[in-house]
Amino acid sequence: MSLSVFLFLPLLLASFVLLPATRHISMLLAPWAALPGLVFALVAPDAYMLDLPWLLLGSRFGLDESGRLFLVFTTLLWLTAGLYARSYLAKDPRQHIFIAFFLATLSGNLGVCLAMDAASFYLTFAVMTFAAYGLVVHEGGAEARRAGKVYLIMAVLGEALLIAGLLLLAGSAQTHFLPEMARATAIAMPSLTYGLLFFGFGIKAGVPLLHMWLPLAHPVAPTPASAVLSGAMIKVGLLGWLRFLPLGEATVLTLGTVMLGLGLFAAFFGIVVGMVQRQPKTLLAYSSISQMGLMTLAVGAGLLLPKAWPLLLPAIGLYALHHGLAKGALFLGVGVTQRFGCNGWVMAGLLLPALALAGAPFTSGALAKTQLKVALTGLPTPWLELLAWTLPLASVGTGLLMARFLLLTSRESKQNDGIGLLPPWFGLLAAVAALAWVQADADTVAAVLSGSGLASAAWPIFVIALISFTAWRREWRGPAIPPGDVLVWLERAAATLRCVSVPYPFRSKRIFTAAPVSISKVCSMEKILCAWPLVGCLWLFVLVALACVLLEY
Repeated sequence: MSLSVFLFLPLLLASFVLLPATRHISMLLAPWAALPGLVFALVAPDAYMLDLPWLLLGSRFGLDESGRLFLVFTTLLWLTAGLYARSYLAKDPRQHIFIAFFLATLSGNLGVCLAMDAASFYLTFAVMTFAAYGLVVHEGGAEARRAGKVYLIMAVLGEALLIAGLLLLAGSAQTHFLPEMARATAIAMPSLTYGLLFFGFGIKAGVPLLHMWLPLAHPVAPTPASAVLSGAMIKVGLLGWLRFLPLGEATVLTLGTVMLGLGLFAAFFGIVVGMVQRQPKTLLAYSSISQMGLMTLAVGAGLLLPKAWPLLLPAIGLYALHHGLAKGALFLGVGVTQRFGCNGWVMAGLLLPALALAGAPFTSGALAKTQLKVALTGLPTPWLELLAWTLPLASVGTGLLMARFLLLTSRESKQNDGIGLLPPWFGLLAAVAALAWVQADADTVAAVLSGSGLASAAWPIFVIALISFTAWRREWRGPAIPPGDVLVWLERAAATLRCVSVPYPFRSKRIFTAAPVSISKVCSMEKILCAWPLVGCLWLFVLVALACVLLEY
């Protein structure tokens, strides 16, 4: 099967979906658009390459070990979400609009997994990012529009950081092809380049203070869109780090330390804020921030300790696989609960991925956490000692978060329809139960199934059960933190400042008065700043400054 067939197939289907003449047949084929990619990921030969010299600067798509793993769980998630969406949106008159954006986003996500040059990576990353805006705002309403606005602002910021970082990197490497470009980063690179790449991909990966779009976008997007946003698309930031940072090639002390610290902070930040949420999908968004923090931490360890990268890379891949499938199953399970209520079999289905995220014995989470802990054992002091007691605490926190999720989900209303949601959800649950065991190495499996491994995974579950039971009996709710946390507080601070009276000088003998600055003057200034000629001049200034920076390298 040619790589170009399944890479461009979703885009072709998206255009046919929008045409009335071909809409019916295209809507029938659309849920299966990710299937060719899944088949390709399973059967393609190693080191497969496809060169397209006519595309962009000369594009190259291929399949290496990391790309194959990301492609497997990405296509599996998109396939199940597409089949799920067919039933979930069956009564939506704008279903075809959602499917068109869904297919365009899928095409970009597939391209990112396969891109072997910076230009193609950036193009497919941008297609995925901006097409996903249609998924976020699909249901309409004030909340969806606000979430879409925040998502779009953060997306544009991320794209600007990425294009600058990739241009600097390509200029230093004198090539835009991978892996030659990645190896060139081992040469002394300016901190600016590393910072741009870290923050540019960090927006997608939900790094703290760059995470604000996640808890706003996930709750308002339709459930199948939330599943791929959290399970697959958020991992693109992680994949970008793996592709373009000098992992295993050089020590980058400053960035490695920053990523370790931010990753550890994110692991607990997502748990603490998630625990006080009132909506299950919002809670899952904060859970994704927490889990991505552990993967960010592992990438930071690779920058501090290049010799440990051969152990860290498969551990990160296994953790991404485990989290992507489990989180996708939890999001789809929310929709199942809304249609069928809090039945015993529904809660049992939700319990499997919830226990997996908590790292319970015999689950994919136990495998992923064990392999990650082993890979981190080479870290220097004080990181090794710090992680030795914080990672078990993070597992307990994740388990409590999942207990809270199950409680919130059990309160969802019942609609008594949607039997078509069940086959894709059951299929994804089966993947959660089995796929990580196929990917994990034999030593990790043996360690997890040993007596000490079972005991290490079991004691947090008992602690979680005890704390959860106590909180349930006392009817603990906790303080309410609005979704978006930091963004909401910043918005409130800005609104407060607008209402504050500001003294200003007059031409009279009195130096200051207490007269407030009128809102109309502020609005006039905003209109001036938003005028197209001024924006164009500012943009030209930015381009000239960027060109001057590039000429230095």
